[in-house]
Amino acid sequence: MNWNAELVDQLEWHWQHQLRPRLDGLTDDEYFWKPVPGSWTLSRRGQSSAPISIGAGEFTLDYASPPPDRAPVTTIAWRLAHLIDVFGPPTAPHFDGSLADRRAVAFAGTASAALRQLDEGHDAWIGDVRHLGAAGLAWPQGHPPEYADAPMAKLILHVHREVIHHGAEICLLRDLYLWKAAKVT
Repeated sequence: MNWNAELVDQLEWHWQHQLRPRLDGLTDDEYFWKPVPGSWTLSRRGQSSAPISIGAGEFTLDYASPPPDRAPVTTIAWRLAHLIDVFGPPTAPHFDGSLADRRAVAFAGTASAALRQLDEGHDAWIGDVRHLGAAGLAWPQGHPPEYADAPMAKLILHVHREVIHHGAEICLLRDLYLWKAAKVT
């Protein structure tokens, strides 16, 4: 069995048949919609009310460390930014054991720019997973220290779980956004 191909297929099937088609037509209003007061989102630099703001550009991601006991509800913008960060910069190698190229992300201030970032991150990730090959799945991760000896396959499964999990939440938020204005009888 080609485990590398199976791992690629796991994410690609979900990406092509569920998640990515559901993101088509995402508007800026949906992107920044706060479903409840106090939702975490992306904010212009210096305008966040969260304990920590992370990001390299004009927009920063609301964050806290340690996380609050009751995690805030997050916007589509926040969740897309998180997935973009999980995929990592498209130009940085994912499996070379170095964090040198993992610089802070400049998060997008529009839905269309975020979707471009997401697509670029996804494409680079999948390309690197394919290039890793079956033998590379057993290589040790090397970082962070608590996962230094864990196989690359563990990292790949984690990233795929993040994409599937947060992608489903994004789709639910889109459904709620569309239904909030509907008159239900």
